[in-house]
Amino acid sequence: MLSKQDEEIGSSWGYPKATILNRFIAKFIDFLIVAAIFQIPLQISFLASLVYLLIADGFASGRSIGKQLIGLQVVIPNPLRSVSFKESILRNFPLGVGFLFFHIPAIGWLLVLLIVGFESLLIIGNAKGHRIGDELAKTQVLDQMIPESLAK
Repeated sequence: MLSKQDEEIGSSWGYPKATILNRFIAKFIDFLIVAAIFQIPLQISFLASLVYLLIADGFASGRSIGKQLIGLQVVIPNPLRSVSFKESILRNFPLGVGFLFFHIPAIGWLLVLLIVGFESLLIIGNAKGHRIGDELAKTQVLDQMIPESLAK
């Protein structure tokens, strides 16, 4: 649980950067779920995969299935609150664009690799661990779960 001092520090500049390895593992789990949905032999599997990719962080107080398994949470740091589906869509929009590019014959996989690679470099190099999606949605990924009473 965060102390009042931690909450005040967080509201002025954000919280400590989440562990990079944990973020990559959580996103990998989410990508496995997207791939599994995509393999369902229905005409709607592409759309269902894209929808999960976009809204995944809006479930369970800012925790996609991958983040729930690893113990991460996406929050809006100022004022501290959990993300909604709107913020989840905004923060995952670059990855959704990459998912759409994947279906371009011959070069689609290269475009996806460039987007995911660039986003990964931003996570590593940014002091708060922000990627483009985090900047768009004004979100941050935390290593610890913020109690519901603080994250409203």
